[in-house]
Amino acid sequence: MGLLLLFTSTLLSSYFHPGTVVSAQALFTIKGITLSIDPSADVTRDTNVTLRCHAVVSSSGQEVLSREYTIYKDNTVMYTKPSSTSEYLLYPLPEARVSNSGKYKCKINIEGKQMTSNTEKLTVSGLSKPVLQLNTSVISEGDELMARCSAPGETGSFYFYFYEDSKEIQEVQVQSNQAEVKFRSSSVGIHRIHCAYTVLVKPDSFKSEESNAVLVSVRELPITAVLEINPQHNIYEGDQLVISCTINNFLRSSEKVLLYLSQGNRLLRTGETKVNHSMVVRAQEPREFECKLEIGNVVKTVTKTISVTELFSVPTLTISPAEVFQRDYMTITCRSESYASEKLNKNELTYSLEAAQNLLPKGNGVFHGRALLNDFNYTCKATAKGIVKHSNTLLVHPKVHVSPPKISVLGRVVLGQPFKILCKSDYGDLPINYTLVKEYDQLSSAIVKQQHKEALFTVTISKTDEIHKYMCEAKNGPREGQLGRRLNSTVTVPLSDTTLTVLPTVSDVSEGNDLYLICGVKGSPPVTFKWYREGSEQPLFTTMSEKNHSDYRITSVSKEHSGKYFCKAVNPANNVVSSNTVNIEVRLALWKKAVIGGFCLVVVAVLVVVFVLCFRSKRGKKEAAAELSVKPSSPKSDDSLTVNLTRDTEVYNAATDAAPLYDGTEGRVTNGVRDSAASLPADISNRSSYSTPATV
Repeated sequence: MGLLLLFTSTLLSSYFHPGTVVSAQALFTIKGITLSIDPSADVTRDTNVTLRCHAVVSSSGQEVLSREYTIYKDNTVMYTKPSSTSEYLLYPLPEARVSNSGKYKCKINIEGKQMTSNTEKLTVSGLSKPVLQLNTSVISEGDELMARCSAPGETGSFYFYFYEDSKEIQEVQVQSNQAEVKFRSSSVGIHRIHCAYTVLVKPDSFKSEESNAVLVSVRELPITAVLEINPQHNIYEGDQLVISCTINNFLRSSEKVLLYLSQGNRLLRTGETKVNHSMVVRAQEPREFECKLEIGNVVKTVTKTISVTELFSVPTLTISPAEVFQRDYMTITCRSESYASEKLNKNELTYSLEAAQNLLPKGNGVFHGRALLNDFNYTCKATAKGIVKHSNTLLVHPKVHVSPPKISVLGRVVLGQPFKILCKSDYGDLPINYTLVKEYDQLSSAIVKQQHKEALFTVTISKTDEIHKYMCEAKNGPREGQLGRRLNSTVTVPLSDTTLTVLPTVSDVSEGNDLYLICGVKGSPPVTFKWYREGSEQPLFTTMSEKNHSDYRITSVSKEHSGKYFCKAVNPANNVVSSNTVNIEVRLALWKKAVIGGFCLVVVAVLVVVFVLCFRSKRGKKEAAAELSVKPSSPKSDDSLTVNLTRDTEVYNAATDAAPLYDGTEGRVTNGVRDSAASLPADISNRSSYSTPATV
């Protein structure tokens, strides 16, 4: 049964809204909570402010719900109150102060269910004027003064400030609205005392106006300190000084008395009633003396400054020449620029050089010798009448002479094109002045001021042997410049005069022969040669040669190799040159020519034979016709008939269809028929187109 009740309760609690709580008494939910500030969020001092916390709660029954309200200021709990009758909580801030400024919020808690309102900021402006009170208005020098500063009606955390003649003398932090301090006045006379305060409201602070001012009179004590110096005037360096520090108008007192005698920041003597001190004056020492009296909280001081004439000035070191090179001669001079001639003879002032083993004296203050190979320090000492003065230390850094420069070229030297010449010495102190020289004529100069830098010069040559005329000169001191060796570098001559030669000659190129295309140029090798055939952008052949010429071989040429050829060449000067174009026509092979020639001779011979036969045939016919046309004066008895043949007869026509042959008998023509004219068939004569009368 107990398990059943627990299961039912779990189902009901999961069924209702998460903002509702189910209990044995009532079901409820907190719908919202708000915080408001009345009359306003920005008010002035002394305004009555009320914080209103309003929670809206919905419940299912009439049972009273137990509520707990909490008010927060800047996340700190300010007020907590349980309530069961009202949905409101009023939190009053009567006569609000600046300390009430801050961020407020409220929270409600009903049977473990909580909800917090929004945050509202309250700003209260205006502070009360501080009030200053002193325990007395007249004090003696060294007495303490008590002051009290209050902030009427204010609450919170405070900083109080106390001022004397507008200068802050003390600062105190307290949690109450008043503070007390004790202090001593800085000097005798009338002083104006006032105060002010600041209220801390994190993260802000609010400062009040100044308080009332109170005047305080500080009376001076008759006791004083006395400082005496002898002599007081015409004091020279080296003179003896006697100084005393004493008390005037001293009255016996229970307070302890102390005297302090000091020179600048150096304490010379101390005592109770009188202090004496004797010393030799030195010009470089401080010239201000002080006598200080302390009695209780009272301090009296007196100071005096003396004027001291310098016996001689601090010596200075100079070096000649200004730039010293290793192992070169140098002179160091030690001198005091001024001395008191009325007190000191010039010969009484002596000079010495400390740590100068390599230098010998050449006079009073003059030292001569060779510079060392490394850095060295010198200090000069001047002495007169027991006064010793040292110069500043002179650091000498001997420079290294520049070495003969090396000359080289940067990149490739191309005839007729600008190139750079590089000059650099292996060692030598900077700056180094480099000069480019051509046949001992100075062309240009460059100053190198940084390590690992070189001098660069741009030149152009027109002849190959001109490259050897250049030299570099380096100089970094008074010595003459160091001249280096002559420039030795390879000069690249640009290509020119490109020619393409054909072997065998163009007129002798025949099928089956090997063809050589020889490309030649003028200029510096190595040369890259390329052969081209017109109509193609790609080279036929490419090769590099250490000579000024190269060839391209075409084996067993044929008609297809006929065309126009040219070559191009380029060398490290990067100028591409082209040759002339050669037109190559591949001729027939010799045996082909012989065959064609023989054939032609045969054809000519046949034509000649035909021509001759035709010619003879025509001539025979003419003679036959002439013989037939002759009439005899007495015909023979057996010649019964004489026929006159013309071209219109079929006999003539038949004769002309074949080559006429002559048998040597006058008037006879053999035509492959019988040689007798009378024997011709009768029908042939009858078929003549026309006939002439015959005589029988």
